[in-house]
Amino acid sequence: MGLFERYLSVWVALSIVAGVILGSHVPDAFATIASLEYAHVNIVVAVLIWLMVYPMMIQIDFSSIKDVGKKPKGLALTLVVNWLIKPFTMAALGWLFFKGFFADWVDPQSANEYIAGMILLGVAPCTAMVFVWSQMTKGDANYTLVQVSINDIIMIFAFAPLTALLLGVSDIEVPWNTLLLSVVLYVLLPLIAGVLTRSSLDKRHQNSSDSGAKAIDSFVAKLKPLSIVGLLATVVLLFGFQAENILQQPQTIGLIAIPLIIQTYGIFAIAYFFAKRLKLPHNVAAPACMIGTSNFFELAVAVAISLFGLHSGAALATVVGVLVEVPVMLSLVYFANKTRHWFD
Repeated sequence: MGLFERYLSVWVALSIVAGVILGSHVPDAFATIASLEYAHVNIVVAVLIWLMVYPMMIQIDFSSIKDVGKKPKGLALTLVVNWLIKPFTMAALGWLFFKGFFADWVDPQSANEYIAGMILLGVAPCTAMVFVWSQMTKGDANYTLVQVSINDIIMIFAFAPLTALLLGVSDIEVPWNTLLLSVVLYVLLPLIAGVLTRSSLDKRHQNSSDSGAKAIDSFVAKLKPLSIVGLLATVVLLFGFQAENILQQPQTIGLIAIPLIIQTYGIFAIAYFFAKRLKLPHNVAAPACMIGTSNFFELAVAVAISLFGLHSGAALATVVGVLVEVPVMLSLVYFANKTRHWFD
């Protein structure tokens, strides 16, 4: 394990601090970068995430994907957590905290909007960063791709009615451009690039003493520093974009973060417990739990803005979800790696 990987939590913490400091001192630069977006997908962040996703896509072997169906328990766990548990626990926690514990500190309208933002996060399972978390836990790349793909298909049909049910709002309009662009950027394009790279490496080493598998592993290892730099740069940008909100509304950010953090750790604990009971191998269990825990924040932010407005509490809650997710998910990656022996 290299220096960067060994002290990754330290680098992430420094990146958070750097993002807030830079965002507060050179806000125009971050505003310019933030404006480089299409369909609520920031192009710079998308490129950085692409760099993180690409190495895992190289490891995908299409000849092995057909075997995923022989191990359906991991797929079932992901789907149950994502669609039958997570949206409802998120809504319940939102109501518990903002209608109960925090009722004296937040006005009713803002409370409703914060709850709405949390619900939008809960109904949108992750599409992009889960590949990063899976790679960091040495997850089965083929299985992870199938898990994400099935969730994306279900999301096309289930997102709007489930959101309408939990928000009590009719005529939810799904931002298809955001959904489709994200899938293309974070799944399709890196997958194509990974397949082409894998094919090239296989052909280059088919007549040499080194096997194609070794060449692929070696190439992916060389990309690791680039992936980590992409992760840290993403953290700097995300916290830089929201530096003003963080410094001007620290109490509000903290109030929203508390139930989101509880939700994230709680969902992971539920999924990890059942993964252990189902006797899933760790390289399937860890990604399955990561998918159920992380969120598709671009979609959540886009819907929050369209329903409630750019400066609404709902939009702020979805953004806080982004800020909370990266450090919390890294802690879960660390925990999953430390408990690998539970699944042996």
